[in-house]
Amino acid sequence: MMLIRDRWLEGGTEGIIKIQDPATEEFFAEVPKASEREVDSACKAAADAFRSWSRSLPKVRSEFLSRAAEELEKRTEDIAMLLTREQGKPLKESKGEIKAAAGALRFFSRCADLPVGEWRAPNRSGTLNFMKRYPIGPVAVISPWNYPLLLTAWKVAPALAAGCTVVIKPSSKTPLAVTEFVKCLVEAGVPGGVVNLIHGRGSDVGMALVRHPVIAKIAFTGETETGKVLMREAAEGIKRLTLELGGHCPLIVAADADLEAAVEGGVYRCFRNMGQVCNSINRIYVERSVYKEFVRMFVERTARLTIGPGLEDPDLGPMVDEGARKRVVSHIEDAVSKGAEVVYGGKVPEGFEKGFFFEPTVLANVDHGMISMQEETFGPVAPIMAVDSLDEALHLANGLRYGLVAYVYTRDLGLAIRLADELEHGTVGINNVIGGEVEHPYAGWKESGLGFELSEHALEEFLLLKHIRIKWELK
Repeated sequence: MMLIRDRWLEGGTEGIIKIQDPATEEFFAEVPKASEREVDSACKAAADAFRSWSRSLPKVRSEFLSRAAEELEKRTEDIAMLLTREQGKPLKESKGEIKAAAGALRFFSRCADLPVGEWRAPNRSGTLNFMKRYPIGPVAVISPWNYPLLLTAWKVAPALAAGCTVVIKPSSKTPLAVTEFVKCLVEAGVPGGVVNLIHGRGSDVGMALVRHPVIAKIAFTGETETGKVLMREAAEGIKRLTLELGGHCPLIVAADADLEAAVEGGVYRCFRNMGQVCNSINRIYVERSVYKEFVRMFVERTARLTIGPGLEDPDLGPMVDEGARKRVVSHIEDAVSKGAEVVYGGKVPEGFEKGFFFEPTVLANVDHGMISMQEETFGPVAPIMAVDSLDEALHLANGLRYGLVAYVYTRDLGLAIRLADELEHGTVGINNVIGGEVEHPYAGWKESGLGFELSEHALEEFLLLKHIRIKWELK
């Protein structure tokens, strides 16, 4: 279904989109596909509702977001089943995603009444100067398929807390859990038009949404190249953007590192959600003196991972579709043709004729001439490269156009501080592989993004600053 203003629509003028279960290849559900007419109606509904929602008391917005979090948590079991069926991830991962999304709603409910003004000392006698922030306007929220519900919540929660209205367009691969998320917002009492939901492919419905004249801001997670397209489109209307784009995140392992911890963290962050994560580890640099031992331990730990349909709650489910799996195969073939060795995995697991399954794959003897070390595989592949020094590792880690998250394992505090300082990434994890957490700012450097998500800094992305000067000493 789609939501426009306060009406749920079961049909779309452009037909339907069929939803496929990645574990069985079965088409098990469908959603209506919007036309430009429905996009226009949703945007106008958001613009109409903005007049009142932007003037609502912060307490009202805060209480609404808290109720929405409660509604979402109540429905965790049902929504998790749906999310696993459409995306493929294990059931425990789906439940974790829903819990984190509720956490985002609750966090930004506490941010709704943050100070939005400040006084400045006068530079002229007889004047008062203060700054006040205002909601930016209707926001286009375009979320991806890998964490569809969570990454929608990351955008919707601060937008609503700031007083903005939203038009949500989830990925056409995974629209079902997001639809249930919107139902929770409705159950929590969101006024008509404040939240709108449309379905369709990014190339047509998404672009129509971005181009609509009433949309003041675009909040997007997806590929870097798509982000560049959105920037060009946004330039026509000078629209604000928050973009979380490609990661291609490095892991650096120093010779003095706790190898057991580095392996445990590396395997988790490489293969979680089948490597279909923006902050997934995509390339590993290990000092040569511990390289062989690290690879041996990494393979041993990877071999213990279980694979199966997400509803059976294994460690790893299927990939999202055949296109994603083919990309993984092409990156592995490229690496092998250039001298890499597949030391674990590299094929479809036995007994999985149906579904988009693939073994977690470990590549050794890699170098930077291979595609997997240059571009995101966005799949379960861990290329491990030996380096002669940490300066070499730092140079290689910073050498690409990406800069989302970097990870380092070392026992040397001074080295840890130096690498954290010199890595050109928006987030650096030292001796841990924790990704984005709602309490802390999350932003990509270079071509990995624009603006902030998470923490109170995300609220600023949905506010405009106005300077007001009052001359009170009249002559």
